Amino acid sequence: MTHQLLAEVMSTALMIIFGVGVHCDDVLKKTKYAGTGHLFAITTWAFGITVCLFVFGGVSMNPAMALLKVLLGKLTIAQFFPIAIAEMIGAFLGAVIAYFMYADHFKISEGQIDGVAIRNIFSTNPNCRNLPRNYFVEAFATFIFLTSIMAAEHANEAMLPFTVGLIVWAIGMGLGGTTGFAMNQARDLGPRFAYQILPIKDKVNNDWQYGLLVPGTAPFVGAVLAFFFIRYFLGIM
Repeated sequence: MTHQLLAEVMSTALMIIFGVGVHCDDVLKKTKYAGTGHLFAITTWAFGITVCLFVFGGVSMNPAMALLKVLLGKLTIAQFFPIAIAEMIGAFLGAVIAYFMYADHFKISEGQIDGVAIRNIFSTNPNCRNLPRNYFVEAFATFIFLTSIMAAEHANEAMLPFTVGLIVWAIGMGLGGTTGFAMNQARDLGPRFAYQILPIKDKVNNDWQYGLLVPGTAPFVGAVLAFFFIRYFLGIM
């Protein structure tokens, strides 16, 4: 179990280093890839996750995925809680490492970039705030995400790292424009907490109301829906 928990910490941290790192690249001043936009960012998120899966194997990197595995009998409820905590810790550490890597660029960007844009390097937030609709988007995107991964694993487990990357890429492009497609409590809340405590100047409101409600709980709803669809419609597990 210790090895599994360490794998969850390290894989989730690496995922966030790729993800928060690419947002630093895009948003901050004087990076090599400043202003490269959403296609660059989503592609990096997608294939960064592929890299994590190649290195660390059968990790969840996502409390919602861990919950789905519990529902499918792949994990026990006793395993779920330490795994979810390990993923949160990993996400926090990954965000701190990404900040350290780009600390000079954060300094150069002070007073030149909107505070919300700086905050959104770390966490997901909708440009059009409508909590019921935002909640639906996150639950639905997570449902598609988790269902697709389990179907891909059933079809060809050896190809899973590649197919998960393609799934993330497609969901990000098709469904990510509203909320930023967290689909993962660790992905959002770990870096959001890092933003809260890191020495970043001119911070804006961290919007914990949104963070705890939408990316904090909607992915669990998506996981439950995925379980019923996988078990009773697809019938594959």
